[in-house]
Amino acid sequence: MKKIFLTLSILSLSISCNNDFVDIKDEGQTNVANFFTTQDDAMQATNAIYSFLRSWENSGFPAQYVFGVTGDDVEKGSNPGDASFINAYDNFTFTVSDDGVRGYWIGQWQAVNRANQVITNVPKIDMDATLRTRLVAEARMLRAYFYFNLVRIYGGVPIYDGLPADGNYLKARNSTAEVYNFIASDLIAASQVLPQTYSAADRGRVTKGAALGLLSKVYLYMKDYQKAYDTSNQVIGMGYSLDPDFNHLFRPAGEFGSESVFEVNCDCSAEFGGSQYAEVQGVRNQFGWGFFTPTQELENAFEPGDIRKELSILREGETTLEGDLIKKGDPQAGNMWNQKVYVPSSLNNNACGYGSIQNIRILRFADILLINAEAANELGNTAVAITNINKVRNRAQLGNTTASSQGALRTAIWQERRVELAMEMDRFPDLVRTGQAATYLGPKGFKTGKNELFPIPLDAMNQSNGLFVQNPGY
Repeated sequence: MKKIFLTLSILSLSISCNNDFVDIKDEGQTNVANFFTTQDDAMQATNAIYSFLRSWENSGFPAQYVFGVTGDDVEKGSNPGDASFINAYDNFTFTVSDDGVRGYWIGQWQAVNRANQVITNVPKIDMDATLRTRLVAEARMLRAYFYFNLVRIYGGVPIYDGLPADGNYLKARNSTAEVYNFIASDLIAASQVLPQTYSAADRGRVTKGAALGLLSKVYLYMKDYQKAYDTSNQVIGMGYSLDPDFNHLFRPAGEFGSESVFEVNCDCSAEFGGSQYAEVQGVRNQFGWGFFTPTQELENAFEPGDIRKELSILREGETTLEGDLIKKGDPQAGNMWNQKVYVPSSLNNNACGYGSIQNIRILRFADILLINAEAANELGNTAVAITNINKVRNRAQLGNTTASSQGALRTAIWQERRVELAMEMDRFPDLVRTGQAATYLGPKGFKTGKNELFPIPLDAMNQSNGLFVQNPGY
């Protein structure tokens, strides 16, 4: 049997001369047979799961064109000839052999394995019992997140609840429903252990609110509206609130603020390096590579007076509130970029590359309010739905919604999700789960009955020894 290795340090990122690609190498590996003996080992192994959240595979390129470019709010960006392979995601011509399909699959399974290493091995360590229980809960919460990514993109996948005792990783795919139930069980278990807050030294570790917040979103995807409503109500009662300043929310000063439910700490450090999340999306040849840019369709989606439009879209020639004149260094690039990942030049830490201090907001309180509103509306409680959608709209300096019927409110909530969560990798899965994908993505090449899911990568199919059944249409 092949030995399983656990990467304990963040992956080393080295940029090529053309800034187009990144070579990824493991800095250090430790044989699991000689590991998991001390409390420090347990902490290092758990931190290795967190390090994946900021990794190239999870937030650099593959996730951005799997979750982002497939929607109608994000396009490839950069210049036309740079990484043109990403266009396959814009027009749904990717295949079972596509590197992005394969890269995202491999990355998420690497992360699941890191979580399972902790879940299986940490309980055997003689260490502080309270910390041991908490670290396992953190691993279960993070494993649930990675499985949530997998099931939304690929559908049913094999469930590995810890490391297989017999070392056998050849398993058939579980059903989508089974995977969602597994995710829910992980999140419920984690929420019963995780603390609601941490000290400043542990900022970015998952909390009870993060577990329950993600659980409410999972229930929404499962269309279990009662549980989505009840669980999101628990989160609402935990003291979170909307940041009154939408611009502040996405700047370094707004990190881990009142709206943060699940946020990745990307501080540049000697142990973990930084993150390229902002760099790959930064203004082309001024701050970054200029990929994954807002579309005209997104700009048109904002209603008049919505302050989020200009605070989500960064434009050539504008001067930001922080004093940076936006001026691209590539005449072939477009003229709009994602302002949510913008880091003012006065705050940039060049030790880890542009924007490496920019945290990744995975789940915000605004999302929780909209989850609650959608679930309440589906349960017939339009009054609660109106109250919560209006909280999000009012922060954007918009008036209250005019929708009042269940059908009109459903449309209004979906629209509010689009503009509030723009370019936060929610649009494509939202369109699929709400049945709107063909309407919005059909002109791009989306085919109903096929493109709701991505294909299982060809090498994964081949290595399954016939146990995997390919998704329809591929």
